[in-house]
Amino acid sequence: MKKYIKYLLISTLISIISLSCESPQAENNVGQNLKVYEDVWSQFFNDRNMDIINSEYFTEDVKVVIPGDDIIGIEGTKNYYGNYLTGFSDAEFTFVDLFGQGDKLVKHWNFKGTHDGEFFGIPATGKRIDLSGTTLILMEDGKIKQEQDFFDSLDMLTQLGLME
Repeated sequence: MKKYIKYLLISTLISIISLSCESPQAENNVGQNLKVYEDVWSQFFNDRNMDIINSEYFTEDVKVVIPGDDIIGIEGTKNYYGNYLTGFSDAEFTFVDLFGQGDKLVKHWNFKGTHDGEFFGIPATGKRIDLSGTTLILMEDGKIKQEQDFFDSLDMLTQLGLME
């Protein structure tokens, strides 16, 4: 009986340890996902390359989770994020931190720019913003499948001079 209990405890411990460790393949996938993700958004903001939002880097049914109706699809995603380029011709986007586990990534970011163009229907205010936030990302087969941004929208509207 003691041998059985000892065997059971050892096998349970080995199972727990093996389940809590990522395989080398999973770690490699995370590294590839992080690289793809950072490359895409660096090209989008730094090179102002809106065409980087395409089926090579995004799933066809990519989703941007926002209050109300989510944005679904590559064209919708391109149009949504395009507001940041048209609204801020001098947009500066910085990755503060980017990390992940499996197909899930987290991005801490900073966005700066002068509001000199239409931004989600808001006419240019000429005000400069400095905004930080976090994005939760889901990858699928090395492509961006879903994003959800979290930031202080009241702070953004205040910086734009639209709120006190």
